[in-house]
Amino acid sequence: MRNQLERGAWWGRGRSLGFNICILHFSHLVTLLFLYIFRQNRLKISLFHVILFLLMSKITDAFSGHKALITYITAGDPSLAATEKLVYQLEKAGADIIELGIPFSDPLADGPVIQASHQRALKKDVALADVFKLVSKIRKKTDIPLCFMLSYNLVVKYGVKKYYDSCVKAKIDGVIIPDLSPEETGEESLERKVDHIFMVAPTSKEERVEITAKRSRGFVYLISVSGITGKRPQLAEDLIELIARVRKQTNLPIAVGFGISTPAQALAVSRLADGVIVGSAIVDLIAKGKIKSAMNLVSNLRKAIDAS
Repeated sequence: MRNQLERGAWWGRGRSLGFNICILHFSHLVTLLFLYIFRQNRLKISLFHVILFLLMSKITDAFSGHKALITYITAGDPSLAATEKLVYQLEKAGADIIELGIPFSDPLADGPVIQASHQRALKKDVALADVFKLVSKIRKKTDIPLCFMLSYNLVVKYGVKKYYDSCVKAKIDGVIIPDLSPEETGEESLERKVDHIFMVAPTSKEERVEITAKRSRGFVYLISVSGITGKRPQLAEDLIELIARVRKQTNLPIAVGFGISTPAQALAVSRLADGVIVGSAIVDLIAKGKIKSAMNLVSNLRKAIDAS
């Protein structure tokens, strides 16, 4: 099974990578053209926006030529100023995409390490509006793909339309909203240049895998194990089968997260999937004030993934 996956994995192997990226962009173009033709009286989509959309998706492009390393940190932990510096340091250490967790009182699917980071940020009154301002500042120095990971409650409180407009203005490339199902996703994100990234869990039925894969943009987030985020001594035994199930449904890159904390685990995952997501291990070191150790970890993760 593993050899079949490695031979058949389209991303970065077998077919031309540029060809596959063109196919992805073309499918997005067709979707928007359909909306433009049949709903142009309600949606403010012009041919200009369609062309812009064809040329975007920095997230998908981050997987070009190599396996992607995606790192997670909580915005505002230990401070917003520190978060800005961490983004630059993570990029320098080898991250391809950075997830910024937006502090919430009841973070979904997060283990104790990330929950604690949210609480520390909330004690400093870090809010979504503050993070938008931070990203606008970061964008003056780097264009690394950035994703927000947050609860839909925060989006609703902020205002759905206002939220996606702010994402575009601040140049946020993608959003991950664990408590928003693909079926519930409105047209706000489709109208705008923001990739909606959905999660597939080990418990997902085939129908759920199919709709999640079809509605995702940028990449598909594969949760490697049931439960919450955090370090684990070993990877899920059925990870190969999980990746194969998703691979049947999409040409998007597949990135695996939850439970990955060591270079050895990152190496193993990158041999099967297109990207590796690491959060708790990095957040834990940041919480302990071990910034240098956190960056060394990211650098070693990068080396391991590149060796796959």
